Amino acid sequence: MEIVRSQRQVAAAASGGGGGGAGALPTYKAAPQLEVRLEEFELFAIDRLRVLKGISDGLSRGKRPEEMEKLVSELWKTHMRHQDPAENLNKDIISHFVLRLVYCRTEELRKWFLSMETTLFRYRFRLESPETQRMLMTEFQLPYKALPYSEFEAVKDKLSQVARSIGQSASVEHVFFKVPFEEVPDLVAGRRVFLSKGYAYVAMSQVVSLVVTQFRCNISKALALTNRKWTATIKEQEKDRLTPIVEALSNAYFGPDYSQPKDAVDISLKDIDQLAKSSFPLCMRHMLDKLRENHHLKHGGRMQFGLFLKGAGLKLEDALAFWRAEFSQKIGSERFDKEYAYAIRHNYGKEGKRTDYTPYSCQKIISATPGVGDHHGCPFRHFGEENLRAALNKMGVGGHALEEVMDKVKNRHYQVACTLTFEATHGVSCDSGINHPNQYFSESQKVLRAKNQTMESQSQSAT
Repeated sequence: MEIVRSQRQVAAAASGGGGGGAGALPTYKAAPQLEVRLEEFELFAIDRLRVLKGISDGLSRGKRPEEMEKLVSELWKTHMRHQDPAENLNKDIISHFVLRLVYCRTEELRKWFLSMETTLFRYRFRLESPETQRMLMTEFQLPYKALPYSEFEAVKDKLSQVARSIGQSASVEHVFFKVPFEEVPDLVAGRRVFLSKGYAYVAMSQVVSLVVTQFRCNISKALALTNRKWTATIKEQEKDRLTPIVEALSNAYFGPDYSQPKDAVDISLKDIDQLAKSSFPLCMRHMLDKLRENHHLKHGGRMQFGLFLKGAGLKLEDALAFWRAEFSQKIGSERFDKEYAYAIRHNYGKEGKRTDYTPYSCQKIISATPGVGDHHGCPFRHFGEENLRAALNKMGVGGHALEEVMDKVKNRHYQVACTLTFEATHGVSCDSGINHPNQYFSESQKVLRAKNQTMESQSQSAT
């Protein structure tokens, strides 16, 4: 796959299987012989990344298999359709190989990408016709043959018992494959197959597990190989062109930038403490508490909290007054004006290059590495369990809701933990998930306004 600035030229073989595969579901065995425009390189990858992150959110929230199947289908239709239907397959293949390059670079990135791509492939495979599924089995060169009729009859009753135990029809499927049990660990763990003498009897409707195991193995090996190529040659050769794009994509945030307050809302100095109690996410509450306590925040905290306040609607004049009021208690107004006021004006685009800086997303905050004396970052990631429990209790999160949050934290689903905190403190569902502190603030204000309007309507009706 070659990246060019001119119009892309598609090799004749690409549409038939440049990435390997049968029908519309590629197996991504080899990079296609394509020339790709630089803008497509990035845009296709972003669209696929939206799908993978949607899958990650769905899994983190514990969606059931049937819910995940619907979610994957909707995500794919929303983000991966090309304006030219003939280009859908090329977009699929190109985007996969671009993200393979993006996510090959560290063990953590490889692990996430492998898990999400495997999940995506699993649900896409299940949506294919039986004929296409058989073709894909051939494509993966799986060495399994259908169970002979005589052997099927010998174990038919056992197969029927397994079918009934997992809530399927008592009538047994007629096509089964006899495979080593270690090759279908998910089916064995879920007790969804009959086991005998080290073999699992896998129904045609369950063959996705066989294919997915092979798919996962292929992608895992390919990621390791891509990492070696990236480190040895590609990173340096493409340092002025592709490398910046590749390194940025793994931390990309795709939501609103909140550089300007949503819904033209302004907040005033006198409202900040009350708004913090009602609508600030935990990370911002924590920094406000520490600012009030110490009358100072280090640079990382000033950036994270200051840009959040800007995005929430605090005007420049009020921001200067807010920070001056706190810092001057420790260092005096003159020193504040000399050492800190410029940076605040700079964040609002009034100094230097006059860049209008955007508030930090959850992803950027989570990836921060606070040092000693720092208070920025994500509490769900950076707090110890005892401190986090205390902070959540202070917000009014307790009981079962608290344990759910802590469970997500233990499994490193920090944004889901924040989403559950929002739901527990507001009494509403947040299906979109929390991806940005200013989104948390904005959604909170919407909920509170709706509740106030309901109360006013009820009061008027009563009179």
